[in-house]
Amino acid sequence: MKRIYDELANKIAKQTTKDYSTSFSIGIRLLSPEVRTQIYGIYGFVRLADEIVDSFQGYPQSEMLEKLSQDTFQAIEEKISTNPLLHAFQNAVNKYQIPLELIQQFLHSMKMDLEPQEYNKEKYEEYILGSAEVVGLMCLKVFVYGDDTSYLKLKPYAMKLGSAFQKVNFLRDLKDDYHLLGRTYFPEIDMSNFSNKTKTDIEKDIEKDFEMGFEGIKKLPYTTRFGVYIAYMYYSKLFKKIKQLDANIILNGRVRIPNSQKYGLFFRGYIKHSFNML
Repeated sequence: MKRIYDELANKIAKQTTKDYSTSFSIGIRLLSPEVRTQIYGIYGFVRLADEIVDSFQGYPQSEMLEKLSQDTFQAIEEKISTNPLLHAFQNAVNKYQIPLELIQQFLHSMKMDLEPQEYNKEKYEEYILGSAEVVGLMCLKVFVYGDDTSYLKLKPYAMKLGSAFQKVNFLRDLKDDYHLLGRTYFPEIDMSNFSNKTKTDIEKDIEKDFEMGFEGIKKLPYTTRFGVYIAYMYYSKLFKKIKQLDANIILNGRVRIPNSQKYGLFFRGYIKHSFNML
């Protein structure tokens, strides 16, 4: 029965999320069951593409990404795939009518990671759009249960929240991106002279994204707001910790939030959400 395969695909997408991101997994678990399953599907697809460009050195990454792209759109059209992660993803896309251009834009940014890039402001914004903002929009389609009116109303907020999360990731992963992968996403910055002033300028930009993103969280349906708010609290905590550190430490280390603190964020977030104190 296909139902068994559907359940298997969803389990694999869920396990992929848990294995790769404990913080994101915590937020997803706080969503309603219907929404939770679809977000796992989106995350599984995004992670699969990300792994190809980040971790598969020594393999034909360009060909693999192109094959993933072809298989993805075939799965969406046929509403099935023998790749469990793509099967779970196509279900979310078809159920909530996620626009195909969002997926195309995401894959375009992943392709950008396959070649060394010199990021100016325009190219940086192009990459952020595809790697983060459109992923936020895919999730937003699910969070508003496919309602176009709510989607269009919340679209700019979701894009800024996705942008904030991604830019915090850039700061957190600065060491690996620069030293191991040879990537520098922030535009027109000399990483050999990464200073506290440069870091502060980046942080001011992120703060603006966070402020607008938070306004959108407050406008989400009650059934999906809590999970997104927990993700926001986690990234806010991570960002605060990064801001307190010297630029040299950020460039040569990786900032983490201990699991004990993550669960503390959960309880504080639950109180604020339950009493409508956002």
